Amino acid sequence: MASLMRNLWASSSFALTEFKPQSRAQIRCSTAQESSILSTDTVRLNGVSSAKKQEITNPMMDRGTGHLPAGASTREKKKKGEEEVMQEKLKPLWDDGYGTRSVKDYMDSAKDVIKPDGGPPRWFSPIECGPPLKNSPVLLFLPGMDGLGLGLMLHHNALGRVFEVWCLHIPVKDRTPFEDMVNFVEETVRNQHASSPNKPIYLVGDSFGGCLALAVAARNPVIDLVLVLANPATSFNRSQLQPLLPFLEAIPIELHFTVPYLLSFVMGEPVKMAMATVDATLPPRIALEHLAGNLTALLPRLSVLADIIPKDTLLWKLKLLRSAASYANSRLHAVTAEVLVLASGQDNMLPSGDEAQRLERSLGNCKVKYFKDNSHAILLEDGVNLLTIIKGAFKYRQSRKHDVVMDFLPPSDSEFKQTLESHKIYRYLIGSVMFSTLEDGKIVRGLSGVPSEGPVILVGYHMLLGLELVSLVEEFLRQRKILVRGIAHPMLFSQLVETDVKEFTFFDTFKIYGATPVSATNLFKLFKTKSHVLLYPGGAREALHRKGETYKLFWPDQPEFVRMAAKFGATIVPFGVIGEDDMAELVFDYNDLMKIPVLNDYIRKKNEDWNFRARAHATGEVANQELHLPGFLPKVPGRLYYLFGKPIQTKGRQELLKDREKARELYLQIKSEVENSMAYLLRKREEDPYRTILDRTAYRAFFAPIDQVPTFDP
Repeated sequence: MASLMRNLWASSSFALTEFKPQSRAQIRCSTAQESSILSTDTVRLNGVSSAKKQEITNPMMDRGTGHLPAGASTREKKKKGEEEVMQEKLKPLWDDGYGTRSVKDYMDSAKDVIKPDGGPPRWFSPIECGPPLKNSPVLLFLPGMDGLGLGLMLHHNALGRVFEVWCLHIPVKDRTPFEDMVNFVEETVRNQHASSPNKPIYLVGDSFGGCLALAVAARNPVIDLVLVLANPATSFNRSQLQPLLPFLEAIPIELHFTVPYLLSFVMGEPVKMAMATVDATLPPRIALEHLAGNLTALLPRLSVLADIIPKDTLLWKLKLLRSAASYANSRLHAVTAEVLVLASGQDNMLPSGDEAQRLERSLGNCKVKYFKDNSHAILLEDGVNLLTIIKGAFKYRQSRKHDVVMDFLPPSDSEFKQTLESHKIYRYLIGSVMFSTLEDGKIVRGLSGVPSEGPVILVGYHMLLGLELVSLVEEFLRQRKILVRGIAHPMLFSQLVETDVKEFTFFDTFKIYGATPVSATNLFKLFKTKSHVLLYPGGAREALHRKGETYKLFWPDQPEFVRMAAKFGATIVPFGVIGEDDMAELVFDYNDLMKIPVLNDYIRKKNEDWNFRARAHATGEVANQELHLPGFLPKVPGRLYYLFGKPIQTKGRQELLKDREKARELYLQIKSEVENSMAYLLRKREEDPYRTILDRTAYRAFFAPIDQVPTFDP
């Protein structure tokens, strides 16, 4: 009784034994029957090469046990004698491949996957998925009603860099009962847990697959599972399609070819699917041309849906869905796993929004992300990068407990482009200018004066409501490809920032770009990993300053970050930033709000309830960090100016560790440098002919993009 791992050359990501390749991409597949290895003399992705078939028996696995191939946590050799290199970590702006594939690729691959081979359900791993980072966890994809296992087509490249991805394929003619399916997946989960007991196992369930994931989790409460459920079908008994189900079952087989077309428009939103490969930064006219081309290419491919879901399969799938929903719902109380539910607002097949709320109430550790403009087939639509969502929810980890520093994945190139697009109006309004100081003391425009090798700690002034943050982080990535990891207030990581509708927010973006809760432990880890760290000693007290306190520093007396920087030989870069007085005028500060009856009690009580003690041991004014929302009036935008001072080396300065007075002297020097930088910028901005947005707009209209608008000479 043996099953095999096959290396196949197949269209896009999967093929069966009889497939004759046209365009090729390698996959690995574990089956429950004797099979072969299909190899080629030469390999060329998306190219043409002559193939030579070789029949090789490989008794790697027991038939039907659900085992992944031996060494599922390591990749096979690309070529004989050549191993793929598994990276320790990703670099900022890494290529995640998101936006290069669409539902059109899904349809093309489906043509080959649906060819009958008489086999049972099996696992396969797309070759685009890898090689992953060292110590990456396993991710098992459980498909929806189609059963193909190709539902992560748009996400293979991204997920494959940080997970060992295996997808479940359920052949079109397969009639495995739901409980047997649960047994199959459960056996895989248990085997994987036995081989790597300290790693989490991710189950990504799409629709029907969500029921399957919940069922497995309920039966295995002691295994560390993370469930990501995309519009789970646990609400199938309340489906909008219930009135149509008798019609679908009774329709003559001669007319069944129309049913998949109907379902395609119910389950997916064609325009959002076609937008998946359209660059959001393109001019509107060109973007529309690309969209029209994608739609034109997509529509003829819909005919394959009739082969994916023939009538007998449709009837079986509907029966399977009822069984799956009933089984999963009866066992929700036993689920102890972490759960992340992705719910679509335009799901015409299931009441996914309401169901997500029900699951959040029923499950002990459940988080919901709501996507108001997406349909049932959310994983095949534009604007939903699954890895981005997992990262933003703080759900990616390589061990039993999430570590905000060690488990962090830097933003990819596609994520950065999306961020730039979403912030383009803000960037246009503030017109940021960056200056830095070279080793010889010369001030230059740009960030060339900031060291590229970490550990580096940037220490500076925190503007009202953190107006300077977005531009600072973006410019370091844009100009230097350096990710600056901000030490942030714990409130930003609490449930307080969750909106009632659970949408992906600005605070999720903070996490994607490396924001880290303030603590000595996290700062220690960031230095140890040679990171570029952003620290505001004034914290919330500066960001929520009172009237008349603009550009005033509220730093604690203890120079602890100096001593920790010296321990790791970190470079300290003091910086000043100005411009908030050109952006807004503070109208109601904390003192004003506390004079208003009822409102003052509300603010006081909320701070007591929240009990955030970021400065629990601090004394003086910096300890007054009561959270509140000040009232302000916007102005006609001026400009933000940043000046990063001359780098201060601590490497080899052991006296800073032993002598507190020496550390305090350096601390006061850094504080003075920040104040001097702001004084310099306040003086020099008077010489900037493009300080106002009107002047910058006029210049941009005739001469240059936003990042090339001139300013004063330093």
